[in-house]
Amino acid sequence: MFRVTIRGAFEELGKDEREALRTAVGSFQVGFTEAGTFTCDQSLSAFTFRCQVPAEEPDDGEHEATERAIAVLTAHGHPHRILRVGVTDMPDIKIRRKGKRG
Repeated sequence: MFRVTIRGAFEELGKDEREALRTAVGSFQVGFTEAGTFTCDQSLSAFTFRCQVPAEEPDDGEHEATERAIAVLTAHGHPHRILRVGVTDMPDIKIRRKGKRG
């Protein structure tokens, strides 16, 4: 399982697209989902898109996860340009547990 964060900028949004995004901004959930979630400023210039991407093959890596996340972002239909992409392979995360103190 991968978590992909895409930072980008909206481009050439029409009036109707702007209104739809402004209405939805307050209802966006912040988190990683397979459908992806947006957070953006009120000016609708910059955005952060978070997407959770399952590995389809055992040897899938960051490249495949990035491609799938970009496809999910594109399916939302908002014209955009990608500024930066970050990928986290969830099994690689190590959780440090505090030891019991005596």
